[in-house]
Amino acid sequence: MRVIGTAGHVDHGKSSLVAALTGIHPDRLKEEQIREMTIDLGFAWITLPNGEDVGIVDVPGHRDFIENMLSGVGGIDAALFVVAADEGVMPQTKEHLAILDLLQIQGGVIALTKVDLVDDAEWLDLVEMDVHDAVQGTVLEKAPIIRVSARTGVGLEALKQALAEHLADRPPRSDLGRPRLPVDRVFSISGFGTVITGTLLDGQFHLGDEVEILPDGVHGRVRGLQSHKRKVETAVPGSRTAVNISGVEVDQVRRGNVVSKPGLYQPTRRLDVHFRLLKDASLPMKHNTRVKLFLGAAEVPARVRLLGTEELLQGQEGWLQIETEAPVVAVRGDRYILRRPSPGETLGGGVVVDPFPGKRHKRFSESVLKKLEALLVGSPMDVLYQAALDQQAGTVKALVQKSRLDKEMALEALRQLLEENRLILLDAGPLNLQAEQMVIAEPRWSALLQKAQSTVAAFHERYPLRVGISKEELKSRLGCEQRLFNALLRKWSEEGLFRVAGSVVCLSSHEIKFDLSQQKRVDELLDKFKADPYKPPSVKDCIAEVGEEAYNVLLARQELVQIAPDVVFRGQDYEALLKIVDEKVGVGGTITIGEFRDLVQTSRKYALAFLESMDEQGVTVREGDVRRLRKPASHR
Repeated sequence: MRVIGTAGHVDHGKSSLVAALTGIHPDRLKEEQIREMTIDLGFAWITLPNGEDVGIVDVPGHRDFIENMLSGVGGIDAALFVVAADEGVMPQTKEHLAILDLLQIQGGVIALTKVDLVDDAEWLDLVEMDVHDAVQGTVLEKAPIIRVSARTGVGLEALKQALAEHLADRPPRSDLGRPRLPVDRVFSISGFGTVITGTLLDGQFHLGDEVEILPDGVHGRVRGLQSHKRKVETAVPGSRTAVNISGVEVDQVRRGNVVSKPGLYQPTRRLDVHFRLLKDASLPMKHNTRVKLFLGAAEVPARVRLLGTEELLQGQEGWLQIETEAPVVAVRGDRYILRRPSPGETLGGGVVVDPFPGKRHKRFSESVLKKLEALLVGSPMDVLYQAALDQQAGTVKALVQKSRLDKEMALEALRQLLEENRLILLDAGPLNLQAEQMVIAEPRWSALLQKAQSTVAAFHERYPLRVGISKEELKSRLGCEQRLFNALLRKWSEEGLFRVAGSVVCLSSHEIKFDLSQQKRVDELLDKFKADPYKPPSVKDCIAEVGEEAYNVLLARQELVQIAPDVVFRGQDYEALLKIVDEKVGVGGTITIGEFRDLVQTSRKYALAFLESMDEQGVTVREGDVRRLRKPASHR
C-alpha cells in the first residue's frame, strides 16, 4: 500500500487536480470550500492503471498553513509536485521542494497544471525549463513533467501512468513488526466513538489488538479498521488507515500522537540529530535557538544545542541535540523538519541518529562527535540487521558478505542480534561466520510462523480426521525454498509448535476426535476384528464401514496395521502374531506358509501376506518353501 502527497504553491491547483484524478474533493472543511483554499490536510485515493490502490494526502500550499502541510507529508512514498503553468515557480514551490528534499521523499511526478489557461506553447516550454532548473540537485531532479488540466482532463491519464511507473520502482514498505501510526486527524462518530487516521509506517494492526497512544500512554482496543473507506481486518505498512478505538475518548487523542502496540516505543524529550540548514535561510543557526520540531505528524516547541561549532551558516550541515518541551516518539532514521516560530520560516532538517541520548552532551567533545558520525553511517548491528532484512533468510556466510563488515565486528554484532532475538539461528551448532548455518530476521520468522500456524489450523478445521497437511503443500503455501523450509520446520518442531509425522505436519495441540456417529462405526468395525482376529475384514471392507479418513486415523494410531494392499490386522492382534512367531519358531528356526496358517488357524491369504511382510522387514528370509527367522519378530 502506497501514499502520494501533493506539494506546491498556493492556488496552483493541487486540490482540483486531486479531485479530477480521484473524483474525491479533498477539501473537507466548509471554510476551505468557501475560500477555495486548502487549510488542513485532505485525503483521497485512486486506482492506478496497473491496478494498485494508492492514497493521496493533499496538503496546504499557503504560507500561513505550511505547518499543517508538514503534518501530512512525512509518511508519503512519492510526491505529486504541482506547478501552475500560468505562474511558474513561486515562493512556496521552492519551500515545499526544500521540505521534500529534507525529508528525502524519494522522487515523484511533477504536474504542470492549468495548461488550458496558456495558449502560448513557448511560454509552457519556458515554465518547464524553470521547473527543471528548480529541481536540479533535489529528490525530484529525475521526476517527469506532465502537462495537465484538471478542468479539461488533458494529461490526466498520462499523469496516472507516470505515477504508476514511479511507484512500481519503489520497494514496498518494510514490516519490522513494530506498528507505528502517527495521528494526523482525530474525530468521533456517533455510535462508534473515537476514530483516528494516519499513515501506518511499520507493522500491522488487527481487529481486537490492544493499542497504546503515545506519549500519554492511553490504552484502548481496535474496534474497527478502514483503508480508503473500506473495512479491513488488517492494516498493513504504508496504508492510509482509519482506526476506530474503543476505551478512548476523543479528547484523549490529538494530532501528533502515535498509536502503537503496548511496550514497543518509549517517548523521549531529547534527540541527537544530523541537520542541514537551508542555503536560503535568513539567518545562521546559533546555539540555544528556539524552534518548532516537526516529526511524523507531531509539532513540538524545542530548543537546539549545537555540537562541535558555535554556529551553522546557510547551506552547512552539522550536529544538534534537540530538547523538546513535550515528549515525542522517534526512531533512529526518522526524518524531521525545524522551523523558526516567529517570523515563521523553514530552517532545515535532517535525520534522527539517536532518539535516547540520555544526557546533555559536552558540546565540543571529540568522542561524542565520533560516536554521532558512526551512528549516522550505522552501527554494526544496524548494518547487519538491515542486511538480514534485505536477504529475508540465508546463510550466516552470505549475510556477513552482504554486510561488508569486518569479521570480528560482524561476529560481535551477530551475537548481540541473536541474544536480542532480532535474528534467529535456524541450525544448531557453534556460531561460525564461514558456516552454511541458516539465519533469518525475526519479522520474517514471525510472519512465516504466523502464516504456517494459520494454514495448518485451517487445514485441521477443514479436515478434522486427517493427521495433518502435507509438507509439500505447506512449503508451497509459505513460498519457501526447500532448505529454508526444512530448517524452519525443524526449529518449529524443536520448540514444540508443530509435530511432524512422516510426510505430514500438524499443530502440536491437534488431536483427532471422532464424533458419536463416527465412533459408533469404528467400534462396530473393531468388534468384527475381535470376533475373528486372524481372519479380519479386508481394507476395502474397513473403508466402506468407517470411511477413508477414519480408517487412516486408525492406522496413524496403530489401532490397525496394514501389511498388504488388502490385508489389515487390529494392532493388538498383529503384536500377538509376532509373539507367536518368536515363541513357536525362534531365531534360526523355520516355518512354511502352511505351518503358519495351521498354527494361527487362518487362511493362506493372511498367512502369505503376514510372512511376506516379515520378509520385507528383514525379520525372516525365504529359503525355498520355508522362511527362516533371522531376529526376534517382536523386536523388529
